[in-house]
Amino acid sequence: MSGSRFGEIFRVTTFGESHGPYIGVVIEGIQPGLEIDAALIQQELDRRRPGQSKLVTPRNEADRAQIISGVFEGKTTGTPLCILIPNQDQRSRDYRNLAEIFRPGHASYTYLKKYGVFDYRGGGRASGRETATRVAAGAVAKQMLARRGIRIRGFTRAVADIWAER
Repeated sequence: MSGSRFGEIFRVTTFGESHGPYIGVVIEGIQPGLEIDAALIQQELDRRRPGQSKLVTPRNEADRAQIISGVFEGKTTGTPLCILIPNQDQRSRDYRNLAEIFRPGHASYTYLKKYGVFDYRGGGRASGRETATRVAAGAVAKQMLARRGIRIRGFTRAVADIWAER
């Protein structure tokens, strides 16, 4: 399936579905010996965690990353690094009424036409839940870049005609 694998040198492959037992990511291209700070990965996941305000999904996932391979004694081994994130707050029964209805603004119809699959239980692979895997991979990439003295920053410069001071 396209969209599950990104990159050439630093390769990210995501897997799992919104209502499956886990979502996860396999990261290839990490040099051996990189100290991995699991707390920094968790900190990034906590920033995107759902259920923290009325403006986001009410689904309340802990998003606790579990590094299951590619790290030994806190350092990368040079083999693929795999991170699992359990899905704990999925309620598939809440979606039964959507089994024959496409939700506006969701990718369900496009997904069905492209892949021939309609997973009405939260969108399957086409769920916002899948972004947690990309955040985990990004947190690893940030640690690789920090080792080389590179930092990633972002900010909102303007909203409509209101500009931030420099």
